[in-house]
Amino acid sequence: MLQQILRDMYIDPELLAELNEEQKQILFYKMREEQLRRWKEREEKARMEEAVLRKTARRNQSNSKHVQWLRGKDGEVWVWVMGEAPGDKPYEQISEELIAERARQQAQKEAEELWRQKEAEITKKFRDAMAQEKARIVAEKWKIEIEDRKAAKLEEEKIQEELKKREEEERQKGEEQIRQQEEIRAKELYLSLKQAQQHSQHSDDDQEWEEQLRRSKAADEERSHKARRARDEYRRQSLRAIQKGRVAGLSNLFQGTSLNNDQEIKLHNNSASSLLSLSAASSNIWERPSRPFSRDVIIRWFKEEQIPRRAGFERNTNRIAQWFHGIISRQEAEELLMNKSEGTFLVRVSEKIWGYALSYRQQSGFKHFLVDASGDFYSFLGVDPNRHATLTDLIDFHKEEIITSSGGELLLEPCGQQRNPPDYSPLFE
Repeated sequence: MLQQILRDMYIDPELLAELNEEQKQILFYKMREEQLRRWKEREEKARMEEAVLRKTARRNQSNSKHVQWLRGKDGEVWVWVMGEAPGDKPYEQISEELIAERARQQAQKEAEELWRQKEAEITKKFRDAMAQEKARIVAEKWKIEIEDRKAAKLEEEKIQEELKKREEEERQKGEEQIRQQEEIRAKELYLSLKQAQQHSQHSDDDQEWEEQLRRSKAADEERSHKARRARDEYRRQSLRAIQKGRVAGLSNLFQGTSLNNDQEIKLHNNSASSLLSLSAASSNIWERPSRPFSRDVIIRWFKEEQIPRRAGFERNTNRIAQWFHGIISRQEAEELLMNKSEGTFLVRVSEKIWGYALSYRQQSGFKHFLVDASGDFYSFLGVDPNRHATLTDLIDFHKEEIITSSGGELLLEPCGQQRNPPDYSPLFE
């Protein structure tokens, strides 16, 4: 089951929900290891393919035009970062100049708009004044004698020159006012933009960045802690299994020895022998699906594959172990363990994988561990790397050794049946 998950890099959500936190972390750690292995393999393959293509391209295009990257003293592609090369302006100076230019352009735009309005007012003002004065002169002097018309003309030109002079003075005065307003407005806009930038950088951006950085660091530390704990747990279990002499190779040897032991064979009664013979005869036509999909299929799997391996039996006897239960749900298992003391446990046939689920009573609640039995061994899915020849070996092993270092789970007291007939009776009918 674990090899299939690592091969597909996918775990069914329902199966994932059956795993506790320690199993999830170790499973993710192993999936991450597999991802890194595949990535390194792809990178090496891509590097070799690129080297071959580069060599082929050089050979085929040795006389043709090509692009060659400028390289630095270190042999890498030369890169220029604005503001960091010798002679470049610092980033702060560039930022100041951009802000000043932006303020100047805005103030200039506003000044041009004010000047257009002012110029229109001045033009209209003096155009109206000149028209009025001309009308007055025409009304008063036009009826004078011909000899006085020249004087009237001179007076009119004098008045027009005076009005033009006043208009020019008004224009210069207006331009000076607009220029002063433009300078003042540019300074105001510069200070406003500068303050807004500083306030934004030191308030919103800094606070948001610091908060994101804090959350990111906390999440990284939590992931690192969980991954480190998963690795330590993996190594601890492996070392403990070697010390106890229960690694996979020895387990197969012990299994072969137990099957060839004459005293073991004599312990079987006639009914158990008939079940074993029937299972051996039907195993030739039994093809296990990829995963359980019905209760009937699970029962047949148990009869075809698990009874011959004495799953659920006490060691060296034909009695069903007190901790063994049939196809019951997680909720039913927790109800059985509800009023039990810490360390009480039971093993039930799983509906999610080809294997079992070990339900454990702890002080603050319950834990559930999946036991993979899809191969020729028994092991916890994602927690315990040790492989045990029988289900009883796994249970006995963890009566002395904790399941996880973080939880310290020891199997102390089996939880028996509360039904009559027992919930495992359909498995042995």
